[in-house]
Amino acid sequence: MEQTKNRRKTELLLPAKDLEVLKTAVRYGADAVYIGGEAYGLRAKARNFSPQDMAEGIKFAHERGVKVYVTANILAHNADLKGAEEYFGQLAQLKPDAILVADPGMFTLAQKACPEIPLHISTQANNTNYETFNFWFRMGAERVVCARELSLTEIKQIRDHIPEEKEIEAFVHGAMCISYSGRCLLSNYFTGRDANHGACTHPCRWKYAVMEESRPGVYLPVEENERGTFVFNSRDLCMIEHIPDLLKAGVDSLKIEGRMKTALYVASVGRAYRQALDDYFESEELYTSRIPDYQEAIRKCTYRRFTTGFYYGRPDESAMVYDSNTYVNEAVFLGIVEEITPEGRARIMQRNKFCVGDRVEIMKPDGRDIPIIVNSMYNQKQERVDSAPHPKEILDLELGQAAEPNAAVDIEVGDILRVVV
Repeated sequence: MEQTKNRRKTELLLPAKDLEVLKTAVRYGADAVYIGGEAYGLRAKARNFSPQDMAEGIKFAHERGVKVYVTANILAHNADLKGAEEYFGQLAQLKPDAILVADPGMFTLAQKACPEIPLHISTQANNTNYETFNFWFRMGAERVVCARELSLTEIKQIRDHIPEEKEIEAFVHGAMCISYSGRCLLSNYFTGRDANHGACTHPCRWKYAVMEESRPGVYLPVEENERGTFVFNSRDLCMIEHIPDLLKAGVDSLKIEGRMKTALYVASVGRAYRQALDDYFESEELYTSRIPDYQEAIRKCTYRRFTTGFYYGRPDESAMVYDSNTYVNEAVFLGIVEEITPEGRARIMQRNKFCVGDRVEIMKPDGRDIPIIVNSMYNQKQERVDSAPHPKEILDLELGQAAEPNAAVDIEVGDILRVVV
């Protein structure tokens, strides 16, 4: 099936919290990656990118035909403006493919400091109608990100009322915010950490009870189950089985949420959506037949229960709020292959404990998962060890015995190792 089913080539946009994850996103299917600098983005707790890492990441991506967008989407106060202007001047030298902003003042500063870099308008700007989209386009934006509260019907109406060459971006997977388009005051109220300045502590994930005014100190649970009450806690968005509807509505860029997420998450989700998009444009029948495979692949990383959010109309409470703040883990991230040693061993920085004799998987960008056995491992002193109990140890692994007959041992720098539980 040709790309002409959609107006232009559909972009798969993946998140990256640091340089390692950016490289993973590029290898595992991104058309573009969005990142944050050390300030002015909405994920201050992410490791984020120094100017040096940003330069290296942009170079790495561009050499492989992948774009890089930089977020600067805080809602700025007066004290932010001088530093933001200087920051945009730095970005002008680094030359990312776009800058993502939400605040009109930040938009103005970015236009002045780096006029050659396209500007995208963040979902944080509450973009809910075509007049808002057209306002930003008249101001010079090239793309607007939909508010998460829009239905597919509303997005199609927006597409029909905006210039053909202008782009629509929409979130298709990841965490949903309890507040309108992410404009939350809970974190600031409870902890003094401002979500709109990138310091959210996610109080929507906490347990809550009711206290009656005349009985201070008596906490009355709102009964849901034995584990507690999570009245603000949304399920995660997942639209992988609805890609045709997204494209028919006119979405140009499918955005995965997760600038706090691990390389395993970005690789697992990114690879699944990459395969789904490619299969759909080859054949809608192929795509439909493989939906269970995409869903299974997504579940091989950390996730919450899923929802389609607002895309098919306003969801009822049961479709959004779920009964736990815990994640489901169906795979354990062991590490990323950093080099192949002269002895043919795979060198990794270990992220979780595993042992000699364990069955692991080599997760390939092309969709293959190669089962393999850890024959032996060596520490940095090149001493043989039986297990890897300490995080971030540098280990050399011999992975010479396949766990299944005729499984090719095909391991390269950048491949992810994981254990599926």
